[in-house]
Amino acid sequence: MAATTRMSLSGTSHVTLPPEDHPRYKSLMAREKLVEAADAVARQGLIAHGRGEAFDYLLGEQTCPPAMDAIRAAASMMVGATNPVISVNGNVVALAAREIAHLSEVSGAKVEINLFHRTPERVAALTRMMGDAGVKALGENDDANIPGLTSERAKCCSDGIGSADVVLVPLEDGDRCRALVDMGKQVITIDLNPLSRTAQTAHVTIVDELTRCLPLLTESVRVGAEVEDFDNEKNLQKVIDFISDRLSRTD
Repeated sequence: MAATTRMSLSGTSHVTLPPEDHPRYKSLMAREKLVEAADAVARQGLIAHGRGEAFDYLLGEQTCPPAMDAIRAAASMMVGATNPVISVNGNVVALAAREIAHLSEVSGAKVEINLFHRTPERVAALTRMMGDAGVKALGENDDANIPGLTSERAKCCSDGIGSADVVLVPLEDGDRCRALVDMGKQVITIDLNPLSRTAQTAHVTIVDELTRCLPLLTESVRVGAEVEDFDNEKNLQKVIDFISDRLSRTD
């Protein structure tokens, strides 16, 4: 199947899309989504996405068994939460707005936009994108702060992250993850790097690609997953062992 060309979302240029039978089709389309959302996604986010792709290659671009264990633990935490909140940044919205909307609907979790490179224009653009996916996101009227942070990521909403007991923070920065933990929040993250500060700090770390694991997490929430004993440190080691085993194979 040949590659196709279409007008960009901005209407200012044409972009060449990979053919659907390309072995890297999903990965290439994820990159296109980030480029298309350039007004809402910080350019630094493209670098972060590329770093994540490298770890996904090491995983074999699959949801490994330890990731499934973490997904069930995360679902159990969200099911038992009183005020769960999903914190999203530009990359998350550009890549998975509809998946986030579905998880929000099934779990009852609010969605709040939180940005490191924060401008009113970016927050408004991401709010519109989440609105197009069917979610009225918090974030434009921030009225609270996360203690211990001096960056724009300290800003939050009192009826969102400020009062949340469980926070899902996909693709999160390590310093903010630590600050949320220090606030007494139960923190779930989605991070392809099992060695990152975020992965090591969260209570539950799902080492998986965002759009691959969100439907699995949503389904686990829907069925009411219950997990009483989960050790994040041990589970991260299982992920590292999984990667090592893959790399040591000669077949």
